[in-house]
Amino acid sequence: MTDTNEALVADLEALGVECVFGYPGGRVIELLDELPDADIEVVRPRDEREGSVMAEMYGRLTQNPGVLAGQGPWIGSLGTIGQMEARLSSSPMVVLTEASERGNYSTLAPYQQSRGDYGGLDLPKILDAVTKEHWFPRSPTETLRSVQLAFKHATAGRPGPTAVILDGDAITEEVPEDPIPPVWDADEQVRNWDSAPTDEDVAQAAEAFADAERPVVIAGNGIHAAHAYDELREVAETYGAVVVTSYLGKSTIPETHDLAGGVIGSFGHEGANQVVSESDALLVAGCRMNPMDTNWQAPSFIRPDEQTIVHADIDTRNAGWVYPADVGLIGDAKESLRALAEARSSASADADERAGDDWASERAESARESFRVPECEDDGAPIKPQRAVKEIETVVDEETIVTADSGNNRFWLLNYLQTPGIRTYFGSGGVGGMGWATPAAVSAAITTDKDVIGVAGDGGFTMTMTSVEIAVEQGVAPTFVVLNDTSLGMVRQMQDAEGDIAGVEFHDTDFVKVAEGFGAEGIRATTPDELAEALAKGKDADVPTVIDARIDREEDMAEQLQSSFYAEVGGLHE
Repeated sequence: MTDTNEALVADLEALGVECVFGYPGGRVIELLDELPDADIEVVRPRDEREGSVMAEMYGRLTQNPGVLAGQGPWIGSLGTIGQMEARLSSSPMVVLTEASERGNYSTLAPYQQSRGDYGGLDLPKILDAVTKEHWFPRSPTETLRSVQLAFKHATAGRPGPTAVILDGDAITEEVPEDPIPPVWDADEQVRNWDSAPTDEDVAQAAEAFADAERPVVIAGNGIHAAHAYDELREVAETYGAVVVTSYLGKSTIPETHDLAGGVIGSFGHEGANQVVSESDALLVAGCRMNPMDTNWQAPSFIRPDEQTIVHADIDTRNAGWVYPADVGLIGDAKESLRALAEARSSASADADERAGDDWASERAESARESFRVPECEDDGAPIKPQRAVKEIETVVDEETIVTADSGNNRFWLLNYLQTPGIRTYFGSGGVGGMGWATPAAVSAAITTDKDVIGVAGDGGFTMTMTSVEIAVEQGVAPTFVVLNDTSLGMVRQMQDAEGDIAGVEFHDTDFVKVAEGFGAEGIRATTPDELAEALAKGKDADVPTVIDARIDREEDMAEQLQSSFYAEVGGLHE
Protein backbone atom coordinates (compact mmCIF):
# COMPACT_ATOMS: atom_id res chain seq x y z
CA MET A 1 0.00 0.00 0.00
CA THR A 2 1.10 3.56 -0.74
CA ASP A 3 0.48 6.60 1.41
CA THR A 4 -1.22 9.55 -0.29
CA ASN A 5 1.74 11.91 0.12
CA GLU A 6 4.01 9.36 -1.58
CA ALA A 7 1.56 8.90 -4.45
CA LEU A 8 1.15 12.66 -4.80
CA VAL A 9 4.90 13.19 -5.15
CA ALA A 10 5.05 10.36 -7.68
CA ASP A 11 2.38 12.18 -9.70
CA LEU A 12 4.37 15.43 -9.53
CA GLU A 13 7.39 13.59 -10.92
CA ALA A 14 5.28 12.01 -13.66
CA LEU A 15 4.03 15.46 -14.63
CA GLY A 16 7.58 16.71 -15.05
CA VAL A 17 7.59 19.09 -12.08
CA GLU A 18 11.16 20.36 -11.78
CA CYS A 19 10.90 22.38 -8.61
CA VAL A 20 8.51 23.34 -5.84
CA PHE A 21 8.63 26.78 -4.28
CA GLY A 22 7.72 25.76 -0.77
CA TYR A 23 7.77 26.96 2.81
CA PRO A 24 7.27 24.23 5.43
CA GLY A 25 4.23 24.48 7.68
CA GLY A 26 1.06 22.63 8.66
CA ARG A 27 0.19 19.47 6.78
CA VAL A 28 2.27 20.59 3.80
CA ILE A 29 5.17 19.22 5.84
CA GLU A 30 3.83 15.78 4.90
CA LEU A 31 4.41 16.67 1.26
CA LEU A 32 7.83 18.25 1.77
CA ASP A 33 8.84 15.22 3.80
CA GLU A 34 8.75 13.13 0.60
CA LEU A 35 10.52 15.59 -1.72
CA PRO A 36 14.15 14.96 -0.62
CA ASP A 37 13.86 11.46 -2.11
CA ALA A 38 12.27 12.74 -5.35
CA ASP A 39 13.79 14.20 -8.47
CA ILE A 40 12.25 17.58 -7.62
CA GLU A 41 14.18 20.57 -6.33
CA VAL A 42 12.73 22.53 -3.42
CA VAL A 43 13.31 26.28 -3.45
CA ARG A 44 12.52 27.60 0.01
CA PRO A 45 11.81 31.33 -0.09
CA ARG A 46 11.96 33.60 2.92
CA ASP A 47 8.17 33.88 2.98
CA GLU A 48 5.09 32.85 1.02
CA ARG A 49 4.83 36.17 -0.81
CA GLU A 50 8.23 35.70 -2.40
CA GLY A 51 7.51 32.04 -3.08
CA SER A 52 4.24 32.89 -4.81
CA VAL A 53 5.96 35.38 -7.13
CA MET A 54 8.71 32.88 -7.89
CA ALA A 55 6.14 30.23 -8.79
CA GLU A 56 4.19 32.71 -10.93
CA MET A 57 7.33 33.75 -12.80
CA TYR A 58 8.29 30.11 -13.38
CA GLY A 59 4.86 29.57 -14.95
CA ARG A 60 5.19 32.69 -17.11
CA LEU A 61 8.57 31.65 -18.44
CA THR A 62 7.92 27.96 -19.07
CA GLN A 63 4.14 27.84 -19.51
CA ASN A 64 4.30 24.81 -17.24
CA PRO A 65 2.59 25.35 -13.89
CA GLY A 66 4.82 26.83 -11.23
CA VAL A 67 4.17 24.95 -7.99
CA LEU A 68 3.76 26.80 -4.69
CA ALA A 69 3.43 24.90 -1.40
CA GLY A 70 2.81 26.30 2.06
CA GLN A 71 0.57 26.43 5.09
CA GLY A 72 -2.97 27.62 4.49
CA PRO A 73 -3.22 30.86 6.50
CA TRP A 74 -0.08 32.23 4.86
CA ILE A 75 -0.83 30.99 1.35
CA GLY A 76 -4.19 32.73 1.79
CA SER A 77 -2.56 36.00 2.86
CA LEU A 78 1.06 36.65 1.88
CA GLY A 79 0.85 34.06 -0.90
CA THR A 80 -2.09 35.67 -2.65
CA ILE A 81 0.22 38.27 -4.25
CA GLY A 82 1.64 35.82 -6.78
CA GLN A 83 -1.72 34.12 -7.24
CA MET A 84 -3.43 37.40 -8.12
CA GLU A 85 -0.66 38.25 -10.57
CA ALA A 86 -0.96 34.78 -12.10
CA ARG A 87 -4.73 35.15 -12.45
CA LEU A 88 -4.54 38.52 -14.20
CA SER A 89 -1.34 37.84 -16.16
CA SER A 90 -2.45 34.38 -17.31
CA SER A 91 0.43 32.45 -15.73
CA PRO A 92 -0.09 28.72 -15.08
CA MET A 93 0.38 27.93 -11.40
CA VAL A 94 -0.62 25.16 -8.97
CA VAL A 95 -0.88 25.87 -5.25
CA LEU A 96 -0.65 22.95 -2.82
CA THR A 97 -1.77 24.10 0.60
CA GLU A 98 -3.77 22.93 3.62
CA ALA A 99 -6.30 24.15 6.16
CA SER A 100 -4.36 23.41 9.36
CA GLU A 101 -7.03 20.77 9.97
CA ARG A 102 -7.47 19.72 13.61
CA GLY A 103 -9.93 16.86 13.11
CA ASN A 104 -12.46 16.58 15.94
CA TYR A 105 -11.39 19.97 17.30
CA SER A 106 -12.12 21.92 14.10
CA THR A 107 -15.49 23.20 15.32
CA LEU A 108 -13.83 24.61 18.44
CA ALA A 109 -11.71 27.23 16.62
CA PRO A 110 -8.24 25.73 17.13
CA TYR A 111 -5.06 27.65 16.41
CA GLN A 112 -4.58 28.52 12.69
CA GLN A 113 -7.52 26.35 11.55
CA SER A 114 -8.76 27.69 8.24
CA ARG A 115 -11.22 25.26 6.71
CA GLY A 116 -14.10 27.69 7.21
CA ASP A 117 -15.75 26.57 10.46
CA TYR A 118 -17.10 29.14 12.92
CA GLY A 119 -14.28 30.84 14.77
CA GLY A 120 -11.67 30.07 12.12
CA LEU A 121 -10.52 31.39 8.77
CA ASP A 122 -12.21 30.46 5.50
CA LEU A 123 -9.34 29.56 3.18
CA PRO A 124 -11.63 28.14 0.47
CA LYS A 125 -13.37 31.52 0.13
CA ILE A 126 -10.02 33.30 -0.11
CA LEU A 127 -8.77 30.95 -2.81
CA ASP A 128 -12.08 31.17 -4.66
CA ALA A 129 -11.42 34.88 -5.09
CA VAL A 130 -7.93 34.58 -6.59
CA THR A 131 -7.70 31.24 -8.43
CA LYS A 132 -9.29 29.85 -11.59
CA GLU A 133 -10.40 26.75 -9.68
CA HIS A 134 -9.72 25.19 -6.31
CA TRP A 135 -10.39 21.81 -4.72
CA PHE A 136 -10.83 20.69 -1.09
CA PRO A 137 -10.53 16.88 -1.25
CA ARG A 138 -11.40 14.81 1.81
CA SER A 139 -10.01 11.37 0.84
CA PRO A 140 -6.85 9.93 -0.76
CA THR A 141 -8.67 9.26 -4.04
CA GLU A 142 -10.07 12.78 -4.16
CA THR A 143 -6.66 14.23 -3.27
CA LEU A 144 -4.85 12.57 -6.17
CA ARG A 145 -7.60 13.37 -8.68
CA SER A 146 -7.79 16.97 -7.43
CA VAL A 147 -4.06 17.52 -7.90
CA GLN A 148 -4.26 16.12 -11.42
CA LEU A 149 -7.21 18.37 -12.23
CA ALA A 150 -5.37 21.36 -10.77
CA PHE A 151 -2.57 20.86 -13.29
CA LYS A 152 -5.05 20.37 -16.12
CA HIS A 153 -7.05 23.51 -15.34
CA ALA A 154 -3.92 25.61 -14.81
CA THR A 155 -3.05 25.26 -18.51
CA ALA A 156 -6.51 24.77 -20.05
CA GLY A 157 -7.69 27.69 -22.14
CA ARG A 158 -6.46 30.92 -20.65
CA PRO A 159 -3.73 29.83 -18.17
CA GLY A 160 -3.94 30.77 -14.51
CA PRO A 161 -3.56 29.65 -10.89
CA THR A 162 -5.34 26.68 -9.35
CA ALA A 163 -5.19 25.34 -5.79
CA VAL A 164 -5.68 22.16 -3.79
CA ILE A 165 -6.31 22.28 -0.04
CA LEU A 166 -4.83 19.11 1.44
CA ASP A 167 -7.26 18.16 4.16
CA GLY A 168 -6.18 16.54 7.41
CA ASP A 169 -5.32 12.87 7.34
CA ALA A 170 -6.27 12.58 3.66
CA ILE A 171 -2.69 13.46 2.81
CA THR A 172 -1.23 10.62 4.89
CA GLU A 173 -3.82 7.84 4.63
CA GLU A 174 -3.14 4.88 2.38
CA VAL A 175 -4.40 5.02 -1.21
CA PRO A 176 -6.90 2.21 -1.92
CA GLU A 177 -5.57 -0.39 -4.34
CA ASP A 178 -8.66 -0.24 -6.61
CA PRO A 179 -10.36 3.07 -5.84
CA ILE A 180 -13.80 3.85 -7.20
CA PRO A 181 -13.88 6.13 -9.06
CA PRO A 182 -10.45 5.19 -10.46
CA VAL A 183 -7.40 7.41 -10.40
CA TRP A 184 -5.87 7.59 -13.88
CA ASP A 185 -2.23 8.05 -14.81
CA ALA A 186 -1.31 11.68 -14.20
CA ASP A 187 -0.02 12.44 -17.70
CA GLU A 188 -3.21 11.06 -19.28
CA GLN A 189 -5.55 12.93 -16.93
CA VAL A 190 -3.77 16.26 -17.32
CA ARG A 191 -3.55 16.38 -21.12
CA ASN A 192 -5.00 19.45 -22.89
CA TRP A 193 -5.57 20.31 -26.55
CA ASP A 194 -5.04 23.60 -28.41
CA SER A 195 -8.09 25.37 -29.81
CA ALA A 196 -8.18 27.07 -33.20
CA PRO A 197 -10.47 29.56 -35.00
CA THR A 198 -12.92 28.49 -37.69
CA ASP A 199 -11.91 28.58 -41.37
CA GLU A 200 -14.70 31.07 -42.06
CA ASP A 201 -13.48 33.53 -39.43
CA VAL A 202 -9.87 33.18 -40.61
CA ALA A 203 -10.84 33.88 -44.22
CA GLN A 204 -12.86 36.95 -43.22
CA ALA A 205 -10.04 38.27 -41.06
CA ALA A 206 -7.42 37.65 -43.76
CA GLU A 207 -9.44 39.53 -46.36
CA ALA A 208 -10.07 42.47 -44.04
CA PHE A 209 -6.44 42.73 -43.00
CA ALA A 210 -5.07 42.28 -46.51
CA ASP A 211 -7.34 45.03 -47.84
CA ALA A 212 -6.06 47.50 -45.26
CA GLU A 213 -3.75 50.32 -46.26
CA ARG A 214 -2.44 50.89 -42.73
CA PRO A 215 -2.64 47.55 -40.88
CA VAL A 216 -1.45 47.42 -37.26
CA VAL A 217 -1.10 44.49 -34.87
CA ILE A 218 -1.55 45.05 -31.13
CA ALA A 219 0.32 42.16 -29.47
CA GLY A 220 -0.51 41.30 -25.89
CA ASN A 221 0.46 38.85 -23.19
CA GLY A 222 -1.35 36.06 -25.06
CA ILE A 223 1.59 35.95 -27.47
CA HIS A 224 3.89 35.19 -24.53
CA ALA A 225 1.46 32.59 -23.18
CA ALA A 226 1.28 30.76 -26.52
CA HIS A 227 4.95 31.27 -27.45
CA ALA A 228 3.58 32.62 -30.72
CA TYR A 229 6.59 34.82 -31.54
CA ASP A 230 7.40 33.36 -34.96
CA GLU A 231 3.74 33.46 -35.94
CA LEU A 232 3.41 37.11 -34.86
CA ARG A 233 6.42 38.10 -36.91
CA GLU A 234 5.16 36.12 -39.90
CA VAL A 235 1.77 37.85 -39.84
CA ALA A 236 3.42 41.26 -39.59
CA GLU A 237 5.82 40.59 -42.46
CA THR A 238 3.21 38.86 -44.63
CA TYR A 239 0.62 41.60 -44.35
CA GLY A 240 3.03 44.53 -44.06
CA ALA A 241 1.78 45.57 -40.61
CA VAL A 242 3.31 47.58 -37.78
CA VAL A 243 3.44 45.68 -34.48
CA VAL A 244 2.85 47.58 -31.25
CA THR A 245 2.43 45.90 -27.88
CA SER A 246 0.58 46.23 -24.63
CA TYR A 247 2.62 46.61 -21.46
CA LEU A 248 2.45 42.87 -20.77
CA GLY A 249 3.13 42.20 -24.44
CA LYS A 250 6.48 44.00 -24.43
CA SER A 251 9.21 41.78 -25.98
CA THR A 252 6.74 39.66 -27.96
CA ILE A 253 8.66 41.08 -30.92
CA PRO A 254 12.21 42.46 -30.79
CA GLU A 255 11.74 46.20 -30.40
CA THR A 256 14.61 46.67 -32.86
CA HIS A 257 12.65 44.88 -35.62
CA ASP A 258 11.84 46.95 -38.72
CA LEU A 259 8.11 46.60 -38.06
CA ALA A 260 8.18 47.16 -34.27
CA GLY A 261 6.50 50.38 -33.16
CA GLY A 262 6.78 50.34 -29.36
CA VAL A 263 4.35 50.09 -26.43
CA ILE A 264 0.87 51.60 -26.39
CA GLY A 265 -1.05 52.99 -23.44
CA SER A 266 -1.57 55.96 -21.19
CA PHE A 267 2.12 55.98 -20.21
CA GLY A 268 3.38 54.23 -23.32
CA HIS A 269 5.11 55.52 -26.43
CA GLU A 270 3.53 58.49 -28.12
CA GLY A 271 4.70 57.09 -31.46
CA ALA A 272 3.02 53.71 -30.87
CA ASN A 273 -0.22 55.35 -29.77
CA GLN A 274 -0.28 57.52 -32.88
CA VAL A 275 0.26 54.48 -35.11
CA VAL A 276 -2.82 52.79 -33.63
CA SER A 277 -4.90 55.93 -34.11
CA GLU A 278 -3.81 56.23 -37.76
CA SER A 279 -4.54 52.59 -38.57
CA ASP A 280 -7.46 51.54 -40.74
CA ALA A 281 -7.33 47.91 -39.55
CA LEU A 282 -6.30 46.55 -36.17
CA LEU A 283 -5.46 42.96 -35.32
CA VAL A 284 -5.65 42.66 -31.54
CA ALA A 285 -3.76 39.46 -30.66
CA GLY A 286 -3.92 38.09 -27.12
CA CYS A 287 -4.69 41.43 -25.50
CA ARG A 288 -7.82 42.19 -23.48
CA MET A 289 -7.43 45.94 -24.07
CA ASN A 290 -7.61 47.14 -20.48
CA PRO A 291 -8.12 50.87 -19.80
CA MET A 292 -4.40 51.61 -19.49
CA ASP A 293 -3.78 49.97 -22.89
CA THR A 294 -6.58 51.96 -24.50
CA ASN A 295 -5.71 55.33 -22.97
CA TRP A 296 -8.90 54.92 -20.95
CA GLN A 297 -10.83 54.69 -24.22
CA ALA A 298 -9.93 58.14 -25.43
CA PRO A 299 -12.40 58.79 -28.30
CA SER A 300 -9.72 59.58 -30.91
CA PHE A 301 -7.49 56.59 -30.08
CA ILE A 302 -9.44 53.56 -31.34
CA ARG A 303 -12.61 54.18 -33.36
CA PRO A 304 -14.62 51.03 -34.16
CA ASP A 305 -16.87 52.93 -36.57
CA GLU A 306 -13.87 53.92 -38.70
CA GLN A 307 -11.42 51.04 -38.18
CA THR A 308 -11.77 47.32 -38.90
CA ILE A 309 -11.04 45.34 -35.73
CA VAL A 310 -10.00 41.69 -35.74
CA HIS A 311 -9.70 40.36 -32.20
CA ALA A 312 -7.81 37.10 -31.59
CA ASP A 313 -8.11 35.64 -28.09
CA ILE A 314 -8.28 32.23 -26.48
CA ASP A 315 -11.37 33.28 -24.53
CA THR A 316 -14.42 34.28 -26.57
CA ARG A 317 -15.48 36.60 -23.75
CA ASN A 318 -12.43 38.78 -24.36
CA ALA A 319 -12.91 39.22 -28.11
CA GLY A 320 -14.97 42.36 -28.60
CA TRP A 321 -15.15 42.93 -24.83
CA VAL A 322 -13.93 46.55 -24.90
CA TYR A 323 -14.41 47.52 -28.54
CA PRO A 324 -16.87 45.82 -30.92
CA ALA A 325 -14.92 43.42 -33.14
CA ASP A 326 -15.66 42.86 -36.82
CA VAL A 327 -14.12 39.39 -36.67
CA GLY A 328 -13.19 37.18 -33.72
CA LEU A 329 -10.47 34.56 -33.98
CA ILE A 330 -11.11 32.32 -30.98
CA GLY A 331 -8.26 29.99 -30.11
CA ASP A 332 -4.66 29.65 -29.08
CA ALA A 333 -2.68 32.66 -30.39
CA LYS A 334 -0.16 30.42 -32.14
CA GLU A 335 -2.94 28.62 -34.02
CA SER A 336 -4.84 31.80 -34.88
CA LEU A 337 -1.80 33.68 -36.19
CA ARG A 338 -0.51 30.67 -38.11
CA ALA A 339 -3.88 30.29 -39.82
CA LEU A 340 -4.02 33.99 -40.62
CA ALA A 341 -0.57 33.92 -42.21
CA GLU A 342 -1.41 30.82 -44.24
CA ALA A 343 -4.65 32.42 -45.47
CA ARG A 344 -2.71 35.30 -46.96
CA SER A 345 -2.39 33.62 -50.36
CA SER A 346 -6.17 33.47 -50.79
CA ALA A 347 -6.84 37.03 -49.59
CA SER A 348 -7.55 40.16 -51.63
CA ALA A 349 -6.00 40.52 -55.08
CA ASP A 350 -4.44 43.80 -53.97
CA ALA A 351 -2.63 42.17 -51.07
CA ASP A 352 0.62 41.36 -52.86
CA GLU A 353 1.06 44.97 -53.82
CA ARG A 354 0.28 46.23 -50.34
CA ALA A 355 2.56 43.75 -48.61
CA GLY A 356 5.46 45.25 -50.48
CA ASP A 357 4.82 48.90 -49.75
CA ASP A 358 6.92 50.94 -47.39
CA TRP A 359 4.23 52.36 -45.10
CA ALA A 360 4.70 49.89 -42.27
CA SER A 361 8.49 49.97 -42.07
CA GLU A 362 8.68 53.74 -42.47
CA ARG A 363 5.91 54.34 -39.93
CA ALA A 364 7.45 51.91 -37.43
CA GLU A 365 10.85 53.55 -37.78
CA SER A 366 9.30 56.91 -37.01
CA ALA A 367 7.42 55.49 -34.02
CA ARG A 368 10.61 54.01 -32.56
CA GLU A 369 11.99 57.51 -32.11
CA SER A 370 9.97 57.52 -28.86
CA PHE A 371 12.56 55.16 -27.34
CA ARG A 372 15.01 58.03 -26.95
CA VAL A 373 14.88 61.54 -25.49
CA PRO A 374 17.70 64.02 -24.66
CA GLU A 375 17.69 62.92 -21.01
CA CYS A 376 18.90 59.49 -22.16
CA GLU A 377 22.28 61.14 -22.86
CA ASP A 378 22.44 63.28 -19.72
CA ASP A 379 25.72 62.87 -17.77
CA GLY A 380 24.52 64.58 -14.62
CA ALA A 381 24.36 63.30 -11.06
CA PRO A 382 22.15 62.09 -9.52
CA ILE A 383 21.41 59.90 -12.53
CA LYS A 384 18.47 60.73 -14.76
CA PRO A 385 16.16 57.68 -14.73
CA GLN A 386 16.04 57.82 -18.53
CA ARG A 387 19.84 57.56 -18.65
CA ALA A 388 19.79 54.78 -16.06
CA VAL A 389 17.52 52.73 -18.34
CA LYS A 390 19.82 53.31 -21.31
CA GLU A 391 22.78 52.10 -19.27
CA ILE A 392 20.78 48.97 -18.45
CA GLU A 393 20.04 48.60 -22.16
CA THR A 394 23.75 48.44 -22.97
CA VAL A 395 24.12 45.13 -21.06
CA VAL A 396 20.86 43.60 -22.29
CA ASP A 397 21.35 41.25 -25.21
CA GLU A 398 18.88 38.92 -26.95
CA GLU A 399 19.09 36.40 -24.10
CA THR A 400 19.09 38.69 -21.05
CA ILE A 401 15.85 38.76 -19.05
CA VAL A 402 14.66 41.97 -17.39
CA THR A 403 12.03 41.98 -14.64
CA ALA A 404 10.31 45.25 -13.80
CA ASP A 405 8.50 46.24 -10.62
CA SER A 406 5.50 48.53 -10.16
CA GLY A 407 5.75 52.29 -9.84
CA ASN A 408 7.69 54.82 -11.87
CA ASN A 409 10.48 52.37 -12.66
CA ARG A 410 8.31 50.19 -14.91
CA PHE A 411 7.22 53.16 -17.02
CA TRP A 412 10.77 54.42 -17.45
CA LEU A 413 11.71 50.90 -18.53
CA LEU A 414 8.90 50.29 -20.97
CA ASN A 415 9.55 53.62 -22.66
CA TYR A 416 13.35 53.66 -22.89
CA LEU A 417 14.48 50.02 -22.71
CA GLN A 418 14.43 48.85 -26.34
CA THR A 419 14.46 45.08 -26.01
CA PRO A 420 16.57 43.34 -28.70
CA GLY A 421 15.03 39.88 -28.28
CA ILE A 422 11.77 38.06 -27.66
CA ARG A 423 10.64 36.88 -24.21
CA THR A 424 13.17 39.08 -22.48
CA TYR A 425 11.02 41.59 -20.57
CA PHE A 426 8.46 40.79 -17.88
CA GLY A 427 6.67 43.15 -15.55
CA SER A 428 4.17 43.13 -12.75
CA GLY A 429 1.25 44.23 -14.86
CA GLY A 430 -1.64 41.96 -13.86
CA VAL A 431 -2.44 43.08 -10.35
CA GLY A 432 0.74 45.19 -10.39
CA GLY A 433 2.03 44.54 -6.90
CA MET A 434 5.19 46.23 -5.66
CA GLY A 435 7.98 43.88 -4.65
CA TRP A 436 7.43 41.58 -7.65
CA ALA A 437 10.60 42.21 -9.66
CA THR A 438 13.17 40.89 -7.17
CA PRO A 439 11.75 37.39 -6.49
CA ALA A 440 10.75 37.20 -10.16
CA ALA A 441 14.37 37.85 -11.14
CA VAL A 442 15.56 35.09 -8.79
CA SER A 443 13.01 32.69 -10.25
CA ALA A 444 14.04 33.58 -13.81
CA ALA A 445 17.69 32.96 -12.97
CA ILE A 446 16.89 29.58 -11.41
CA THR A 447 14.56 28.58 -14.25
CA THR A 448 16.59 29.65 -17.28
CA ASP A 449 20.23 29.95 -16.21
CA LYS A 450 20.34 33.20 -18.21
CA ASP A 451 21.61 36.65 -17.27
CA VAL A 452 18.81 38.39 -15.38
CA ILE A 453 18.39 42.01 -14.31
CA GLY A 454 15.70 42.87 -11.79
CA VAL A 455 14.74 46.54 -11.63
CA ALA A 456 12.76 48.11 -8.80
CA GLY A 457 12.42 51.33 -6.89
CA ASP A 458 13.76 51.48 -3.36
CA GLY A 459 10.24 50.95 -2.00
CA GLY A 460 9.53 47.83 -4.01
CA PHE A 461 13.00 46.38 -3.55
CA THR A 462 12.80 46.70 0.22
CA MET A 463 9.54 44.73 0.32
CA THR A 464 11.17 41.54 -0.98
CA MET A 465 14.91 42.11 -0.75
CA THR A 466 15.34 38.89 1.23
CA SER A 467 14.99 37.19 -2.16
CA VAL A 468 18.60 38.23 -2.72
CA GLU A 469 19.60 35.72 -0.06
CA ILE A 470 17.66 32.98 -1.88
CA ALA A 471 19.66 33.77 -5.03
CA VAL A 472 22.86 33.34 -3.00
CA GLU A 473 21.56 30.10 -1.55
CA GLN A 474 20.57 28.76 -4.97
CA GLY A 475 23.89 29.68 -6.57
CA VAL A 476 22.45 32.06 -9.18
CA ALA A 477 23.70 35.58 -9.85
CA PRO A 478 21.06 38.03 -11.07
CA THR A 479 21.78 41.74 -10.98
CA PHE A 480 19.35 43.88 -8.97
CA VAL A 481 19.14 47.56 -9.91
CA VAL A 482 17.51 49.75 -7.27
CA LEU A 483 16.39 53.06 -8.81
CA ASN A 484 16.68 54.87 -5.52
CA ASP A 485 14.98 58.22 -4.91
CA THR A 486 14.46 57.56 -1.16
CA SER A 487 10.71 57.81 -1.61
CA LEU A 488 7.57 56.22 -2.92
CA GLY A 489 8.25 58.14 -6.10
CA MET A 490 5.08 57.68 -8.13
CA VAL A 491 2.81 58.67 -5.24
CA ARG A 492 5.12 61.50 -4.14
CA GLN A 493 4.88 63.00 -7.61
CA MET A 494 1.08 63.01 -7.37
CA GLN A 495 1.29 65.69 -4.67
CA ASP A 496 0.09 69.18 -5.47
CA ALA A 497 2.63 70.46 -2.96
CA GLU A 498 5.32 68.89 -0.81
CA GLY A 499 3.84 67.10 2.19
CA ASP A 500 0.34 66.76 0.70
CA ILE A 501 0.38 62.98 0.98
CA ALA A 502 1.55 61.15 4.09
CA GLY A 503 3.95 58.24 4.00
CA VAL A 504 5.85 58.91 0.76
CA GLU A 505 9.35 59.55 2.14
CA PHE A 506 11.70 56.69 3.09
CA HIS A 507 14.67 56.37 5.38
CA ASP A 508 17.86 56.29 3.31
CA THR A 509 18.70 52.59 3.51
CA ASP A 510 22.25 51.42 2.80
CA PHE A 511 21.52 48.74 0.22
CA VAL A 512 25.23 48.02 -0.20
CA LYS A 513 25.43 46.80 3.41
CA VAL A 514 22.13 44.95 3.01
CA ALA A 515 23.49 43.09 -0.02
CA GLU A 516 26.73 42.23 1.72
CA GLY A 517 24.78 40.94 4.71
CA PHE A 518 23.00 38.49 2.41
CA GLY A 519 26.28 37.29 0.90
CA ALA A 520 25.88 39.29 -2.31
CA GLU A 521 27.90 42.12 -3.81
CA GLY A 522 26.73 45.68 -3.21
CA ILE A 523 27.65 48.74 -5.31
CA ARG A 524 26.46 52.32 -5.02
CA ALA A 525 26.25 54.30 -8.26
CA THR A 526 25.69 58.06 -8.29
CA THR A 527 26.80 58.86 -11.86
CA PRO A 528 26.04 57.23 -15.23
CA ASP A 529 29.65 56.05 -15.53
CA GLU A 530 29.50 54.41 -12.10
CA LEU A 531 26.25 52.71 -13.07
CA ALA A 532 27.74 51.45 -16.33
CA GLU A 533 30.73 50.02 -14.45
CA ALA A 534 28.49 48.42 -11.82
CA LEU A 535 26.27 46.79 -14.46
CA ALA A 536 29.31 45.33 -16.21
CA LYS A 537 30.57 43.93 -12.89
CA GLY A 538 27.15 42.50 -12.11
CA LYS A 539 26.95 40.74 -15.46
CA ASP A 540 30.33 39.07 -14.90
CA ALA A 541 29.84 38.25 -11.21
CA ASP A 542 29.38 34.76 -9.82
CA VAL A 543 27.19 36.02 -6.97
CA PRO A 544 24.16 38.32 -6.99
CA THR A 545 24.89 42.03 -7.31
CA VAL A 546 22.75 44.81 -5.85
CA ILE A 547 23.29 48.22 -7.46
CA ASP A 548 22.03 51.17 -5.43
CA ALA A 549 21.53 53.64 -8.30
CA ARG A 550 20.82 57.15 -7.02
CA ILE A 551 18.39 58.74 -9.48
CA ASP A 552 17.14 62.29 -9.91
CA ARG A 553 13.91 62.36 -7.94
CA GLU A 554 12.78 65.54 -9.70
CA GLU A 555 12.23 63.76 -13.02
CA ASP A 556 8.44 63.58 -13.07
CA MET A 557 7.34 60.37 -14.77
CA ALA A 558 3.67 61.19 -15.36
CA GLU A 559 4.40 64.70 -16.57
CA GLN A 560 6.88 63.45 -19.17
CA LEU A 561 5.31 60.17 -20.26
CA GLN A 562 1.57 60.86 -20.21
CA SER A 563 0.29 60.26 -23.73
CA SER A 564 -1.65 62.91 -25.61
CA PHE A 565 -4.64 60.53 -25.76
CA TYR A 566 -4.56 60.05 -21.99
CA ALA A 567 -4.47 63.81 -21.54
CA GLU A 568 -7.51 63.95 -23.83
CA VAL A 569 -9.61 62.18 -21.17
CA GLY A 570 -8.20 64.32 -18.39
CA GLY A 571 -5.47 62.03 -17.07
CA LEU A 572 -7.82 61.07 -14.26
CA HIS A 573 -6.51 57.58 -13.65
CA GLU A 574 -3.21 55.88 -12.76
